[in-house]
Amino acid sequence: MENLRSKIFSGSRISPEEAVELFSWDLLDLGRAAAECLTVRYGDKRVGFIVDRIVNFTNLCEARCRFCAYHARAGKIDAFELSHDQIIEKVRELVDAGGTQVMLQGGIHPQYALEDYSAMVSAVRGAFPDIYLHSFSPAEIVHVSEKSGLPEVEVLKRLKGAGLDSVPGASDLLVDRIRKEVSPRKIDVDQWCRVMRALAENDMKSSATMTYGMGETIEERVEHLRVVRDIQDETGILRAFIPWSFSPANTDMEDVVPATGLDYLRVVAVARIFLDNIRYMQAGWLTEGLKLAQAALAMGANDMGGVLTEEIVVKATGVTTSTTRSEMIDIIRNAGFIPVQRDSEYSVIKEF
Repeated sequence: MENLRSKIFSGSRISPEEAVELFSWDLLDLGRAAAECLTVRYGDKRVGFIVDRIVNFTNLCEARCRFCAYHARAGKIDAFELSHDQIIEKVRELVDAGGTQVMLQGGIHPQYALEDYSAMVSAVRGAFPDIYLHSFSPAEIVHVSEKSGLPEVEVLKRLKGAGLDSVPGASDLLVDRIRKEVSPRKIDVDQWCRVMRALAENDMKSSATMTYGMGETIEERVEHLRVVRDIQDETGILRAFIPWSFSPANTDMEDVVPATGLDYLRVVAVARIFLDNIRYMQAGWLTEGLKLAQAALAMGANDMGGVLTEEIVVKATGVTTSTTRSEMIDIIRNAGFIPVQRDSEYSVIKEF
């Protein structure tokens, strides 16, 4: 333990085996190590947030993942699709509120092709030339690639030409054993990595998420982190890492016992220590709640993500956390950090 502590405090890279060991540490010791790790690497007391909006344009999805409560299911959730005019109106509300980023999010629609995604991007870009479009997902990129017969790198090139800025790296859990059990119709780990490489070829950025608490082992949680760290070593395109716990309510996995708040803080701390090549780690207030997200700032997190003006995927599980810009500023300040409003590239718009 002392040898590992020395490596962490010196800023040295730790191995996957050492990361597994960290999960058994006392939580306060682990939190102190993660906080020190953040200070050693970056020495910045600022914690950012962004004013953005998720626009869920459809819930028709052929993946039908067991862990998802959002996709249209006969007799449970009505299917919907937004028109371009409806999407633009939602973006207009964001712009009027001083927002800077839009996340267009949908399911893997069985009929949507490259032309549909390009037209959606072009419509938003035409109406709002300055808005940042951080949209879609690796699974959707692979879906479009397969429908169009074009490689992912060409799909992304065309979407970028239409006005797409970056793609969230929705990762779920990057362990094929788990993916085969909970999302067998979705992309596998190799395909996710392939999209990351295609983004890099197009000089586009991404992020990486982690949905844990779906029956994985500690070793498999670390395997997810290893895949993320390796792809970042290779491409350098990941701006942020966002872990959150699986919410089983209203899914086909309702019998799963939810992960605890202590589990969440451990994941944040271990990820901060292990992911030595990703600067920003978001505290997942949307799924974990505002108080636990504030605690995560003491465990190595240094970003609060978006002050979302709309979100319905997580709400489908019964989780209904919301916040405002002023509340976000207070949460960060009361945790002992300096609140900043940032843009999509993590440049500071305003410091409070």
